[in-house]
Amino acid sequence: MTEEHYTKHEYDVVIIGAGGAGLRAAIEAAREGARTAVITKSLLGKAHTVMAEGGCAASLGNADDRDSWKVHFHDTMKGSKYLADWRMAEIHAKEAPDRVRELEQWGAVFDRTPTHVINQRNFGGHTFPRLAHVGDSTGLEIIRTLQERGIHEGIDMFTEHTVRHLLKEGDRVTGCVAYGRVKGDFHAFSAKSVVLATGGITRCWTVCSGSWEYTGDGHALALWAGAELRDMEFVQFHPTGMVWPPSVRGILVTEGVRGEGGRLYNSEKQRFMFDYVPDMFRGDHADTIQEADQWVAEVVSGRKATVRRPPELLTRDVVAKAINAEVKAGRGSPHGGAFLDIAHRGKEAILHKLPSMYHQFKELAGVDISEEMMEVGPTAHYVMGGVRVDPQTQETTVPGLFACGEVASGLHGANRLGGNSLSDLIVFGKRAGEHAAKRAKNLAPPPIDKDQVQAAIADMVEPLNRGEGENPGRIYDEMRDMMQAKVGIIRTKAELEEAIDDLRAFKARAQACFPGTDRRYNSGWHQALDLINMADVSMAATLAALTREESRGGHTRDDFPTPDEGHWGQHLNIIWMEGGEIKIRQERLEPIRQDLVATLDEVKAMIKARAEEQGGAR
Repeated sequence: MTEEHYTKHEYDVVIIGAGGAGLRAAIEAAREGARTAVITKSLLGKAHTVMAEGGCAASLGNADDRDSWKVHFHDTMKGSKYLADWRMAEIHAKEAPDRVRELEQWGAVFDRTPTHVINQRNFGGHTFPRLAHVGDSTGLEIIRTLQERGIHEGIDMFTEHTVRHLLKEGDRVTGCVAYGRVKGDFHAFSAKSVVLATGGITRCWTVCSGSWEYTGDGHALALWAGAELRDMEFVQFHPTGMVWPPSVRGILVTEGVRGEGGRLYNSEKQRFMFDYVPDMFRGDHADTIQEADQWVAEVVSGRKATVRRPPELLTRDVVAKAINAEVKAGRGSPHGGAFLDIAHRGKEAILHKLPSMYHQFKELAGVDISEEMMEVGPTAHYVMGGVRVDPQTQETTVPGLFACGEVASGLHGANRLGGNSLSDLIVFGKRAGEHAAKRAKNLAPPPIDKDQVQAAIADMVEPLNRGEGENPGRIYDEMRDMMQAKVGIIRTKAELEEAIDDLRAFKARAQACFPGTDRRYNSGWHQALDLINMADVSMAATLAALTREESRGGHTRDDFPTPDEGHWGQHLNIIWMEGGEIKIRQERLEPIRQDLVATLDEVKAMIKARAEEQGGAR
């Protein structure tokens, strides 16, 4: 075998991914004194953090002084259907306010209240207005702030480089191997700690809010290195993505539209969400249109709401399934979704609060949302499952390998609350960077194993040497269509079993495809490699979905429509890889610490008393 040339790099901490979690990890690692590098598949500023438009959840108490970390903890656990790692939920709720204030100190320009503190808006599943926001461009502002802060910390950036292999010495991770997407050159990184911050997997579905980068790179790297995944059956289909025209299908319509009073209608002009309020949420949401509209009027005027929230602000899983049910019942919009109306707020308010949404629909769909209703429908948006991590340090089950952000699991359980993703990034990004750097302080620089690097390079160039085979683009499209059809928002045993057989066939096809011979600017080569990630990650999600015989959060089984509290309410699916095969086992949840059980009871009693007071007021 001919040896390939590669460039060597040596760092204390290497972070794979340059979104909010990766940048926050890099900043913290550098502040701890670690020589730090960030490797990103795309360009700086292109991360999916910018798609988190609505806000960053933190119990600052600026919009309602009754909010606290305890209420945020309760809302996160309730939204997760009590499958979240309670330690992570506690850390997140307690530390999110300080991380948001830190961003403000670093120059983030959040919207302000009349008293000049950070403004906060309502979002589905949150008891009080909790989302610190910058119009409907919050993620973009956070990325801008972190990038600006990061340039002063001496962090090295490797843009348009894709990591394909993690280097190991025994059980521990000692670096990684990447290729340059422009030139096709190879790079080997020695690292005492590696942090995965690669985002999600939603490109595995046809209708998704993610762009081309979201192919499950970090999930696959972790699997291949021997780490464990959990909760992979739980994929969040955001209820409101664009459904028309086809060229923009799946692009996100922020939950901030509903947080600002947006109303959902079916084709019969019925506000259908009132028919889909689950029993567990009945005390939290309005019973009548008049009550819901009164809530909007009070919130918009800046007063504390004295009535319950509109059902449009139920959790994302509930709203997505309701829209799906209306479409299946023949009451959908002309292009297979529902109608979302914000026009009643008036053009001035829309341009002030939702400027990006106004321009998005005007430019991409020719719709003026200050006068017309939007067509929206569920779009694969976020994976709650991911790499299993220690709640305190974010280290995975493989020493030296850390994970944070969407690629990690634990905080969101069966369903993520809107706004928790951005605070997740900054809370656990900081922790991952801090502990990765602390681990690195006690270690000598690991040598780069030439044999491992050459084997990794040989694996990367293998598709270019096949000489003939199928176009990888065809496999890519067909596999995503299959996942949309058989592992989508509603699932059945028969379709999931078919999907597992299909995925085995797709992986075999991917391993025989031919993208041409040139390494330079060869998107087909990149796609041929991505297909392997996608097949393995899709298999993990499908196997977990087949195994969990109940419906809960982001996982809906048509053949098991109700939650099973006896078994599945107490167990997690754990995924790992052994001998090239993806394996699964169940693991019992650890009971919640008693003081946190008391906290949950305290908040539940407060919410119940509040609902009773509001009921009496009516």
